[in-house]
Amino acid sequence: MPKTESNPIALGTPAADFLLPDADGRLHSLKDSKHNPALLVAFLSNRCPFVVLIREALADFAREYGAKGVAIVGINSNDPVAHPEETLARIGEEVTQQGYEFPYLKDVDQAVAKAYGAACTPDFFLFDSEGRLAYHGQFDDARPGNGKPVTGADLRAAVDKVLAGAAVEGRQVPSIGCNIKWAPGNEPEWFSSAA
Repeated sequence: MPKTESNPIALGTPAADFLLPDADGRLHSLKDSKHNPALLVAFLSNRCPFVVLIREALADFAREYGAKGVAIVGINSNDPVAHPEETLARIGEEVTQQGYEFPYLKDVDQAVAKAYGAACTPDFFLFDSEGRLAYHGQFDDARPGNGKPVTGADLRAAVDKVLAGAAVEGRQVPSIGCNIKWAPGNEPEWFSSAA
C-alpha cells in the first residue's frame, strides 16, 4: 500500500487556529483548548489502514490523557466527494463506533490541513501549554502487517514530557500513513501524487 511520511515541521511552531464542525453541528476552535496543559491535534481518516490499526488504542489514549487535562482534537481533511466514507456523517458514525471522547471535526476545504502542514493519516501534532509544537511524530512503531503491538509509546512519552513541563528529547520519528486525499486542484505545493 502507498505510504506517506509526515512533513518536517519546526518544533516551536505555533498551533494554527481553526473553526470546524463535528457531526452534531457544533463548531470547535483552537481557543477551546487554550487553558489546557497540552493539545493534541490528530489528522485522521475513517478508512486508512494505518488509522484503522491504531484507532482502538487512540480512543484509550484519549480517555487516559483527557483525564489528565490534555485537549485532543481529531480532524478529517480527506476529500468527501471522491471518498464518501470521509463525509461529516460518516465521521459521526466513526465517533460512535470507536468510542472517541474527543471532537472529531471535518475540514471540508482542507485549509486547516494546509495550515498545519499535515500530509498523512494519522498525523500527530502535540502542542505545549503555550501553544507551541513540542512533538510531531508517530503514535508508535506499529504498522499494518509488521506484527508490532499498538502501544502509543512514542506519543505517550512525548505527552508525559509536556505535562511535566519538560522538552521532548531525542529524534522524533515521523508518522507514516495514507496521504491526505486532496480535492482535485486543491493539492498543496509540496504534495507529490507519487506518494
